[in-house]
Amino acid sequence: MELTRPTPSGIHPEQARRAEELIFEISRAGRRCTHLPGPDVPQTKKPDAKFLRDCPCELPEVSELDVVRHFTNLSRLNFSVDTNFYPLGSCTMKYNPKFTEDASRLEGFTHLHPILPQLAEGAQAAQGALELLYETERLLCEITGMDHFTLQPSAGAHGELTGVMLIAAYHRAKNRKRKYVIVPDSAHGTNPASAAIAGYEIINIPSDANGTMDMARLKEKLNEDVAAIMMTCPNTLGLFENKIDEIAALAHKVDALMYYDGANLNAILGYCRPGDLGFDVIHLNLHKTFSTPHGGGGPGSGPVGVKEKLKKFLPVSRIARNTDGTFALDYALPESIGYLAPFYGNFLVIVKAYAYILYLGREGLIRTAEHAVLNANYILAALKDYYGAACAQGCFERCMHECVLSAAALAAHGVHALDIAKYLIDGGFHPPTIYFPLIVKEALMIEPTETESKETLDRFIDVMVRAAKLARENPQALKTAPLTTPVARLDETKAARDMNCAFL
Repeated sequence: MELTRPTPSGIHPEQARRAEELIFEISRAGRRCTHLPGPDVPQTKKPDAKFLRDCPCELPEVSELDVVRHFTNLSRLNFSVDTNFYPLGSCTMKYNPKFTEDASRLEGFTHLHPILPQLAEGAQAAQGALELLYETERLLCEITGMDHFTLQPSAGAHGELTGVMLIAAYHRAKNRKRKYVIVPDSAHGTNPASAAIAGYEIINIPSDANGTMDMARLKEKLNEDVAAIMMTCPNTLGLFENKIDEIAALAHKVDALMYYDGANLNAILGYCRPGDLGFDVIHLNLHKTFSTPHGGGGPGSGPVGVKEKLKKFLPVSRIARNTDGTFALDYALPESIGYLAPFYGNFLVIVKAYAYILYLGREGLIRTAEHAVLNANYILAALKDYYGAACAQGCFERCMHECVLSAAALAAHGVHALDIAKYLIDGGFHPPTIYFPLIVKEALMIEPTETESKETLDRFIDVMVRAAKLARENPQALKTAPLTTPVARLDETKAARDMNCAFL
């Protein structure tokens, strides 16, 4: 497909052309990548003709060098945490240390069959894996202030659903039906969906002038029909809910449970524990806070922790420690909500998180929170004068692990958050999250994480400042971005409806 925009400076025209070629376009008749050996067993029966192809298989004909160069060049077009700063707010896309990958590749783990621990003779052979799962649960309890954990949920939203199901089981055991779950408008986006799937109606509580839950509205809506309050703390504005103790007391007064969305736990590691703040249920994102690869649909892991009063409802099977120090699977939980996932969770992701926690230790985990908060506040301080307020009441002076800016003030020049995002690509940065949280117009949600250096943050800030200036001086320069990618900007609405749409 021909380019419909100028080839950017610094990129050779042939390089730009090659970047857009499909492997079928470099195919040449008769060219081979490898020669397969003939069959090493005799053919005893000719396959039925109806199973035989009557025309050649239309696969590309390329050399080994063609294949290597094609896929290597494609891989260089990707944004990843190994190659670029990836400041997606709320998603915690941070660098993942390679030693955890090595730990997850140990043969003692990778060669285990998932059914092995269920077998009487196999449980002994799987003692190392069972011990790792048991110890991971205990570590997560210590970090979060919970009493028990299940590692079964396969991702964050799966953990949310598990948590709400546990809440439902708690109320069911008390022979009462509760109809509502309260979710603030600054909560993680999947919270209301998870509660609705579990059968609850959602009560939305708006944020106040400080960006935290409006206490007056909460008191108005909270009653004995409410099953739980689901909160993300810090919330999606990057702010800590400083009245959390009062909120928890109000909830418990009517025996509603407190649910903690752990997506932003990396902001408070070592400084406070959700279980000590009054939360009864928590899900964690091991693929965010505890540094395993994240994005592209997985792999994920969303363990759920509970206080003692919810232990009996946890999904089966549970990892139990015997009196002789060995480990086994416990299915004797008659009030359990049942199976939430096959086997014991996304095991190798749990291995990576376990290795990460042991390597950093208590002091290391505390420093991750300190650096994450420091980096976010550094960006906020540098950019708040160039971008608009994060809410109608004004730009927040401080944040936790992520900051939310707004491009709404640039709309007068015809520039929107999407234009800023596309321009950042030309600067070598993945765009931050845009248009979320929904309560901020033209939102730019930036999470630098704890792993980025000051030099990287300074380069990012420079490009963001340049974008803000261009929006006022030459907005068209933003409208044509990105210029350094093989595909120019698409009409995204049309692209969603027509895969054959033209480039802008």
